[in-house]
Amino acid sequence: MSELQGQCMCGAVTVTATPARASISACHCEMCQRWASGPYLSFQAASGYAALGPVHTYESSGWAERAFCGKCGSALWYRMTAGEHKGQTQMSAGLFENAGGNELRLELYIDKKPEGYGFESSSRKLTGADVIEMFAPSVEGNSQ
Repeated sequence: MSELQGQCMCGAVTVTATPARASISACHCEMCQRWASGPYLSFQAASGYAALGPVHTYESSGWAERAFCGKCGSALWYRMTAGEHKGQTQMSAGLFENAGGNELRLELYIDKKPEGYGFESSSRKLTGADVIEMFAPSVEGNSQ
């Protein structure tokens, strides 16, 4: 996969990342809906990505953080901070022209998706319980 160059809405944050695979995920969890005003579209970034500019992070759960531009508020990435997937980063697809040319292949928290929209794709679909089982560290009270 090729390295991609992207930026936030105002251009204050520039990002360089290489997709770990040629696919995009859509997360429909309640936090992503609030954060992105709809599904959060992202791709898994290979290690070695970089971001320059006013990056701020928010610990959104006991096992993940979200990063955003400190100037315009654009979503930058979602990163696992605990468990066996610690360090795995989902880079916001909208930072890159044409989402880096990647295709939607996975939908997370499909049971939380609002009824008013849907994607025409044959993507794999996981419920919230599926996601928690796969990614969350073994602690009580897990949420996104």
